[in-house]
Amino acid sequence: QVQVVESGGGLVQPGGSLRLSCAATSSIFSFYAMGWFRQPPGKQRELVAEITGDGVTNYQDFVKGRFTISRDNVKKMVYLQMNSLKPEDTAVYYCNTEPPLKKYWGQGTQVTVSS
Repeated sequence: QVQVVESGGGLVQPGGSLRLSCAATSSIFSFYAMGWFRQPPGKQRELVAEITGDGVTNYQDFVKGRFTISRDNVKKMVYLQMNSLKPEDTAVYYCNTEPPLKKYWGQGTQVTVSS
């Protein structure tokens, strides 16, 4: 059973924007804080941003002021608005609970920032 589906990635030039979406099943959305994670090429997966059930957010320093995480509890969706993208933001982006649960890792969505 698919738990999360990420979408919205693509190729964008430096300075550009993308909006990622995560569709989550009700079993995980109702009880957990949610996070966006990323895995750059050749590196370990890392937390990017998180949001609690009532909307409290937290960001890693490397995306503060550029990325915005949000959620729609009715639609069971989590979003990541990414602005002022840099080449170092290139990665596969994943959605999961926070802290993450192994069984909820999805396929991710590729974000490539390049001119």
